[in-house]
Amino acid sequence: MNRTLSLIAEVGSYETHHWLLPETAEIIYGGIASLIVFGALYKFALPMFKTSLTARTERIQKELDDARSLRESAETEATRIRTALGDIGAERSRLLAEADAQAAAVLGEGRARIAAEAADLEAKADADVAAASGRLNDEIRSEIARLSSVAVDRVVKAALNDAAQQDLIEGFISNVGAAR
Repeated sequence: MNRTLSLIAEVGSYETHHWLLPETAEIIYGGIASLIVFGALYKFALPMFKTSLTARTERIQKELDDARSLRESAETEATRIRTALGDIGAERSRLLAEADAQAAAVLGEGRARIAAEAADLEAKADADVAAASGRLNDEIRSEIARLSSVAVDRVVKAALNDAAQQDLIEGFISNVGAAR
């Protein structure tokens, strides 16, 4: 700062022709520089600005058109739904009637299948009872034969004394020897 003041002091007083306006050369050079900057802006920036504004306008218009078409399709769908709403009662009745018919068919098929299975089970049970009865009869016969054999042995042993038993054995041997 001191240096600036010393320069001003050396040159003399620094005065302009007007306290508000700059020097004439500065006005000329500043005006030319401003015209160059404004010309460059006009030539380069203004077309880009117009293009971006046009693109923005087109994008907004497209969004408005899309919104309009969506609204129209929504209104059409709403009208269709309101029209179909009247048919819902009839459709529900039809669906319930179909469901009742299907339930009756399934119930009938189930009853028929259960009846057939019951008949098969009864036939199988009858066959099992007959087989078990036959086995039981055979087992009872064999048990009776065994028990009667044991009883006969006991009765014979009790009825025969040693002398009678000895006579029977000798008679059997003599019969066997005579038969030879």
